[in-house]
Amino acid sequence: MTAGPLDATFAALADPTRRAILARLHSGEATVSELAAPFAMSQPAISKHLKVLERAGLISRGRDAQRRPCRLEPGALKEAAGWLETYRAFWEDRFQGLDDLLDELKEADDE
Repeated sequence: MTAGPLDATFAALADPTRRAILARLHSGEATVSELAAPFAMSQPAISKHLKVLERAGLISRGRDAQRRPCRLEPGALKEAAGWLETYRAFWEDRFQGLDDLLDELKEADDE
């Protein structure tokens, strides 16, 4: 993933309203009205959040007669998770090293 899309993904995820929208879309597609319902904000405000999510590739919007349902697009999240995975592996190695050192110290203390 290049810096541009990765930056857009993390910028979109930085906002709690957008994360809540993604969580809702995880259970299936929804209209703007449905997505706006749990928030104390206008539909135009929700639409702005949706545009950020759409530009980041996290959601897509379709057309179904009068409705414009939004749906989750997991590709960008998968790429962000892949980027984060390298850091998880790094920290696992560090913690394993710490565990090994603590085991050595405990064995030395027991002798």
